[in-house]
Amino acid sequence: MAEYGDVRTGRHCIFVLHAHLVFVTKFRHRVFTGSHLERMEEIMRDVCADFETELREFDGESNHVHLLVNFPPKIALSKLVNSLKGVSSRRMRQEFPELARHYYRANKLWSGSYFAGSVGGAPLSVLRQYIEQQNRPS
Repeated sequence: MAEYGDVRTGRHCIFVLHAHLVFVTKFRHRVFTGSHLERMEEIMRDVCADFETELREFDGESNHVHLLVNFPPKIALSKLVNSLKGVSSRRMRQEFPELARHYYRANKLWSGSYFAGSVGGAPLSVLRQYIEQQNRPS
């Protein structure tokens, strides 16, 4: 796969796909410190690499994290999210046993829900105008 700036090419396609993901801790507990977030970023970068995805940006606070991922069209975003949340939850709880005290009932780090938003590209109004101006076959 070749890469030209943000434009990536696969075997049969050319693409630029970015998503903004937000994961919130279970019960919105404030559990992360700076060292937790540093390790979390490393774990999530590894998971992204396994999916042929790139973690472009990562940041967080005590009860949530933000990710900006660049991903190929063959990846189902929901599968990437499930892996990111599952692997990070398991590894963080193994490496930082003190996190377990916040989750004695649920034994999960993350809330079951998440935010995913598409990012980048032309504004919808520009795309709509472009599509409307295309010549239609007669």
